[in-house]
Amino acid sequence: MIQSNLHEQCAVFGIYNHPNAAEITYLCLYALQHRGQESSGIAVSDTRAITMHKAMGLVSQVFSSGEVLAKLKGIHAVGHNRYSTTGSSTIVNAQPILINFKAGQIASAHNGNLTNALNLRRQMEKDGSIFMSTTDTEVIMHLLARSHRSTIEKMILDSLSQVQGAYSMLFLTPAALYGVRDPRGVRPLILGKLGDSWLLSSETCAFDLVGAQIVREIEPGEMIKIDEKGITSYTVPLFERIKNHAHCIFEYIYFSRPDSFVFGNNVDKIRRKFGRQLAVEHPCPGADAVIGIPDSATTAALGYAEESGVKFDIGLIRNHYVGRTFIHPVQSGRDLNVRIKFNPVKGVIKGKNIVLVDDSIVRGTTMKKLVNLMRTAEPASIHLRISSPPIICPCFYGIDMPTKEELIASVKSVEEIRKDFGVDSLGYLSIDTMLSVLKPEERGNFCTACFNGSYFAEPST
Repeated sequence: MIQSNLHEQCAVFGIYNHPNAAEITYLCLYALQHRGQESSGIAVSDTRAITMHKAMGLVSQVFSSGEVLAKLKGIHAVGHNRYSTTGSSTIVNAQPILINFKAGQIASAHNGNLTNALNLRRQMEKDGSIFMSTTDTEVIMHLLARSHRSTIEKMILDSLSQVQGAYSMLFLTPAALYGVRDPRGVRPLILGKLGDSWLLSSETCAFDLVGAQIVREIEPGEMIKIDEKGITSYTVPLFERIKNHAHCIFEYIYFSRPDSFVFGNNVDKIRRKFGRQLAVEHPCPGADAVIGIPDSATTAALGYAEESGVKFDIGLIRNHYVGRTFIHPVQSGRDLNVRIKFNPVKGVIKGKNIVLVDDSIVRGTTMKKLVNLMRTAEPASIHLRISSPPIICPCFYGIDMPTKEELIASVKSVEEIRKDFGVDSLGYLSIDTMLSVLKPEERGNFCTACFNGSYFAEPST
């Protein structure tokens, strides 16, 4: 995706019982950098107390000094990379969040978005609670601190029984690590093993970096406690009322790295199938080359090329030293970034009928700029193919999408979008075709609300 409009949710990582917990967490947050580039933080426990460091910026910037990691001494840790979905982009909203309360210290890291956080916050403020940040994660911590249950695990479950929406969360106490997923399993959370250490991560690509093995995914509606006794599993309240899961299909379309394993599948294989189905649904007779917009659309473009028999080629060179386009908060910065970030390969494009593949279109402003850039290489034609359906509704579960009025597919037809972009043809993958690549028993367990407006819970206002 070249769009500057979809902020990814966040990345969480946790490790239990490793002598270099902070260093392992640093490496794994580095592998998960694609899920959040606003801030990063690590909280570490030495079994007696928790210490923490967090700051704005990329992982390499926040932990640029070896002295920072050296001060984070301990054998258990949780880490977080953030993009703001609830709360502004400031240091007070960086995670993990560390508090001291009646049961001692506890740190938390959250991936997702609560739909009733605003109502809960208003009520607690009315009752006298004071908030330091604007994140929904802090709402959970207030609920946790207010709980009258007898143990930490019961307090966590009690607090989660009051929230709605999406959450994959880690909690760290001096002696234990907890991982929990909401009953619909919107966001991924995977358990791994590294020697005698246990790991929890948003994606398995983090395990690959440190040589850890995948054990299993934390189940929707499950909380696990990892301590000196091993692993104990608990059921999140309200789980029994949930008939279907609602895994975020955008984990396959864009968010997760292609080398990760989430929701029971290899991301690369699903993404490649999207491309194959796109070629079936929207063929392009007479095409000379298939070009994927690097890097997230490359796999779908390979699938399109394999199915269509049209040569896959490298027609866009990406400058990997430039951050994702949506880092710029104003449109002028995004427009400049398109030219800085991508350069067309004229020898591949000139005089050719090009199939240009991307994974999604949000506002469309950046795509229009890219098509104009491609035109400078003098192609005979450009046929745009999108390996997901038109986005017509915002997401409330952890993707910072624009309002409905700002989504180009919500206000314009496919033909109007084609004319606006100046491409010779435009084709999106349909919802039914997208879901057809999944196993029949899986298809009802994915959230497609951004494509059809079918929400399982809407936010409080």
